[in-house]
Amino acid sequence: MRGFLRRLATVALVTMAFASSAFAEGKPHRIAIHVDQNDPLVMNQALNNATNVIEYYRGRNEDIDVDIVTYGPGLHMLRADTSPVQDRIKRDMVLPGKIQFSACNITKQGMEKAEGHAVSVVPGATIVPSGVVRLMELQEQGWSYVRP
Repeated sequence: MRGFLRRLATVALVTMAFASSAFAEGKPHRIAIHVDQNDPLVMNQALNNATNVIEYYRGRNEDIDVDIVTYGPGLHMLRADTSPVQDRIKRDMVLPGKIQFSACNITKQGMEKAEGHAVSVVPGATIVPSGVVRLMELQEQGWSYVRP
């Protein structure tokens, strides 16, 4: 547990350091959080990271955009039928600050084919063509990147 807490603290500090330097240069605060594991601990850590960053900048009266991008087994975070964090996502989607939940369509289609039925995502999530491409394009646009 100590290792987990140290890692969480390190990610939070690095994120805040990068975000602070970006603001100092007049750049907007934007962070992409990557989830590719079907693990409630990782999903909650991603939500904690998003919440902490939003609250930090809200306290400074600064805007922040957050995109939690899911693909592979991490898509379960946003699946309406399997998400272990669905209630929390509903709560977090109303946080002050902009937060988007992106679901990989390639993964969604693969799951639909394997399971033989349609897969729906939680209300408010956005289906993107590819989670990997989404992360790549956000980084090319200057977004900070975190993988919990």
